Amino acid sequence: MRVLIAGAGALGSIFGAFLRRAGDDVTLLGRPGHLDAIAAGGLFVEGIWGDHHVDGFHVAHDAAQLVAGFEAILVTVKAYDTAAVAAAVAATLRPDGVMLSLQNGLGNAETLGRVVGPERVLAARVIFGAEVVVPGRVRVTVYADPVLIGVWPPADPRRVAQAQAWAQRIHAAGIPAEFTEDVAAALWGKVFYNAALNPLGALLGVHYGALGEHADSRAIMDRAIEEAFAVALAEGVRLPWASAAAYRAVFYERLLPVTYHHRSSMLQDLEHGRPTEVDAISGEVWRRGRRHGVTTPVNELLTRLVRAREAVRTGDGR
Repeated sequence: MRVLIAGAGALGSIFGAFLRRAGDDVTLLGRPGHLDAIAAGGLFVEGIWGDHHVDGFHVAHDAAQLVAGFEAILVTVKAYDTAAVAAAVAATLRPDGVMLSLQNGLGNAETLGRVVGPERVLAARVIFGAEVVVPGRVRVTVYADPVLIGVWPPADPRRVAQAQAWAQRIHAAGIPAEFTEDVAAALWGKVFYNAALNPLGALLGVHYGALGEHADSRAIMDRAIEEAFAVALAEGVRLPWASAAAYRAVFYERLLPVTYHHRSSMLQDLEHGRPTEVDAISGEVWRRGRRHGVTTPVNELLTRLVRAREAVRTGDGR
């Protein structure tokens, strides 16, 4: 199968590496430094899923270099780049192909659907972590749960079969993955997790585990989760947890311990002077809350603080 990884950073490189190992014809689209190293010496993967050296990729720094005819495009760019990247690569997708969002936050699948049509879009909840160690080498750092893949929005049996097939394909390649009948609930569950950990960890400059050790940071995370939970209910999402308290029990007892030492991508973005995805996570909770008349003061404050931190780092006076 011809597969394009649109956004071959840390996460995209992991998906590309495992699919290439499984025999797919994989093209990586991303930044020159990392991709040039892969073109020269292959991609090295290390970490909790073993050590691998994978080669035989096609690489592209720009969408204009791509050869059309991809059966699947896996979108792994930051949420703020979704629309632009989708527009740039849409013409390379086969008419019967699928575009799969493997991204943080809310709204990505809808954005892809506006570009290529919702009938060609699948969505996934990803809850493992990776980092680029040096150009050409990536590390899988943490893993909490399988990748959950489903149809966005729910639709015909053909698309359900596509989602099931992609879950099986990715799982067989070596990345734990499952089909879900309700990917919206899965994506909201990831938002509960990210809204609690990412902005606060980024602002305080600490790994996830440190946030769970102090009463004040736990109180802030609790409120962020409660607000997001209320917004999800207002949106009509069928959540698998009976209450915010039930989700928090899973969060503190299972999800946080297995990602204890992880430093969020939002923290790494601030450290490197890059934009963050706060608007697609806490900011989206805040915006959707306003739409439904649900107050979200903690998510609003975290969004504004991270934006302010970005502005200070970049010199942007917005």
